[in-house]
Amino acid sequence: MNAKFSRRFKLWLFRDDREKGSRGQTAHRQHSWWQVMCLTGVDYFSTLGYQPGIAFLAAGALSPVATLILVLLTLFGALPIYNRVAAESPHGEGSISMLEHLLPRWKGKLFVLALLGFVATDFIITITLSAADATAHIIENPFTPELLKHQVGTTLILVALLGAVFLRGFKEAIGIAVILVAVYLLLNLIVVGFGLYELLSHPHHFPEWKQALFQHPRVNGNAWLVVGVSLVLFPKLALGLSGFETGVAVMPLVRGDEDLSEADWEGIHSTRTGAPPEPRTQRLLEGRIQNTRKLLRTAALIMSVMLITSSMVTATLIPAEKFQEGGEANGRAIAYLAHHFFGDIFGTVYDLSTIAILWFAGASALAGLLNIVPRYLPRYGMAPEWARATRPLALVFTLIAIAVTLIFNADVDAQGGAYATGVLVLMSSAAIAVTLSMRKRGKTWIPFLLISLVFAYTTIQNIHERPEGIKIASLFILAIVVASLVSRVWRSTELRVERVVLDDVAREFVRRAAVGTVRIVANRRDTGDALEYQIKESEKRTDNHIPADEPILFFEVTPGDASEFSGVLHIYGERVDGYRVLRADSPAVPNAIAAFLLFLRDETGKLPHAYFGWSEGNPLSYLLKYIAFGEGDTAPVTHEVLRQAEKDPARRPIVHVGG
Repeated sequence: MNAKFSRRFKLWLFRDDREKGSRGQTAHRQHSWWQVMCLTGVDYFSTLGYQPGIAFLAAGALSPVATLILVLLTLFGALPIYNRVAAESPHGEGSISMLEHLLPRWKGKLFVLALLGFVATDFIITITLSAADATAHIIENPFTPELLKHQVGTTLILVALLGAVFLRGFKEAIGIAVILVAVYLLLNLIVVGFGLYELLSHPHHFPEWKQALFQHPRVNGNAWLVVGVSLVLFPKLALGLSGFETGVAVMPLVRGDEDLSEADWEGIHSTRTGAPPEPRTQRLLEGRIQNTRKLLRTAALIMSVMLITSSMVTATLIPAEKFQEGGEANGRAIAYLAHHFFGDIFGTVYDLSTIAILWFAGASALAGLLNIVPRYLPRYGMAPEWARATRPLALVFTLIAIAVTLIFNADVDAQGGAYATGVLVLMSSAAIAVTLSMRKRGKTWIPFLLISLVFAYTTIQNIHERPEGIKIASLFILAIVVASLVSRVWRSTELRVERVVLDDVAREFVRRAAVGTVRIVANRRDTGDALEYQIKESEKRTDNHIPADEPILFFEVTPGDASEFSGVLHIYGERVDGYRVLRADSPAVPNAIAAFLLFLRDETGKLPHAYFGWSEGNPLSYLLKYIAFGEGDTAPVTHEVLRQAEKDPARRPIVHVGG
C-alpha cells in the first residue's frame, strides 16, 4: 500500500502539466497587450499598496519630490531600456539572456547565476512582502476577527495558500488579473482623486506641507537642497520600478497581428538556434515587440501618474506619526485614506481589493520563478531534472518564502530594502546589456550609458542605505551557485547529447563499417596527417588483436564550450590518405563518444567496439579537468556514461583500453 501510494505521489509531484510543442518549447496562448499588462500589473500596480508609506518613512515631507525624480527615471530611463530589451529578446528571456550572449563561456554562465540570485531575491521578496502587506490590511480592518490579527501567522497562511495553488496546478488567469487590476485602479482613482479634491478645496494643506518640506533636517530652508537631498533619497523609493522585468518576461503571451500556430512556434525555435526566421515568423515577432512596447509605455504612464498623486495626497493629508511602526497608515497609506474619507464599508471594499491584488502579485512572482529557473539551470546542467517540473519547485520556493517571512518577522518596511536591491540590480544589468549591445551594433549608445550610470548610482545608494538587501541577495546567490555546481558535478556523467547528426560522408563510412564488426578508435588529433593515423592503427591492431582485413573508423572530438551542458552532436566524415576519420565538436568529449557509440548500436543493430589508450597522470587532476573543460581520462568516463545510459550490459557498447 505504501509503495503504491509513493508511486502515485511521485507521479503527481513530477508531472509537468504545461503543454509543449514538438521541440519542447512551451506553446503559449496569446492575448491582447492590455490584458497581459494587467497580468504584469498585479505585481507592478500592487506596489501602490505600500509604496506611499515606505516613501514617507524614507523621505518624510520630501517624498513627493523624490517620487517625481523616480517617475522621471521611469519614463526617461527604464522605459527606453526595456523597449530595447523587448526588441532584442522577443521570446521572453529578458536582459539576463542578452548578457549571457554578450559574455563568453563560463563567464556568461556564472554571471547569469549571480543575476538569478537577484531574480530570486526580487521575486521571493515580492511574495513575502506582498503577503505581509496584505496581512497589514487584514489586521487594520475594523471587521477582521481577532483570530486573524497576527502579522506573522496570517502572512504565513497567505504564503502557504499561494504555494498550495501552484501544487494543485496554476494556469495563467489573465481574466482574473484584468478584473483585479481594473477594480484596484478604479478604487485608487476614487481615493486619490478625492484626496486631490481635498487639497484643492482646503488650501492650508499646501503651506503646511511646504513648511514641513523646508524644515526637513537635511534641507534647513534651502530650496536647492530640496532637490539635492531628494536625489540622494529617491533610491529608497525604487519599489515603484518593479514592473519592467516582468513586462518583458511575459512577452510570449503578447499577441502580435494574430495568434501563433504550432508551425510558428517551430519557426520561433529556429530563431533561437541562430537560423534566419521565416518572413511570417519575423512579422509576428515584430508585432509582438510593438505591442509589448505599448504594454510597457501604458503601464509606466499609469504608474507614474498614480505614484506622484498618491505620494502628494498621502504626504499632505496623513499625520506623520500615522506612518510609523504600529501606526494606522504604516504600509497602507491609501487604505487609511479610504477609511478616513468614505467610512469603513468602502474602506473594507478597498482592503479586500488590495489584499486580493497583493496576494495575486505573489502568484505572479512565483509563476515568474517557475518559468525562469527551468529556462536556465537545467540547460546548464546546474539543476536536477526534477527542476523542470512545477510542483517540486513550487514546494522549494514556498519553503524559502516561509523562511524569509520568519526572518523578517513579516515586516513590510524591513523587506523593502531587499526588494529594491533585487529590482535595481536587474534594471542596472538590463541597462548595461542594452549599452553593450548598442555599442556592438555600432549604434548610438552614449544615452544608454548615462542611464546605466544613473541606475548604478541608484543601486549603490540603495545598498549603502539599506545593506540588508545585498546581504539576503548574497545568500540567494551563494545558494544558487553552490547548488548549481554540485548539480553540474553530479550530472556530469549523463549522456548530454540531444541527438546525433551525420553528414553524407560520415554516414557512408558508418554504412561500410556495419558490414562487419563496427570498430571505433578514439583519437586526440595531433598533426592530423596520414602518419599519425598509421601509427595509431598499428598500435590498436597489435594491442587489441584486430584482424588486418577488418576496417576501423577514427573518431576525434574537439572540446568546445565546456560551459554548455548538452546539444546536438554534428559528425563530419573526412578521408586522410585512405584513412576514414570522423570529427565532431562537443562540450564534453567522453559524453560525445558514448552518445555516438549508442547511436551506432541503434543505427547498425550491432554492438560497436571502442578503443582507447591509457592516460598518464593524476586521476584527480583528470577529473577536475573533465568537469571544468570537458576532457580528461576519457576511457573510464566514457564507460561510466555508457553504464548510466544503458543499464543492460548485454546491450552496452564495448570499451577497450590498452597501449
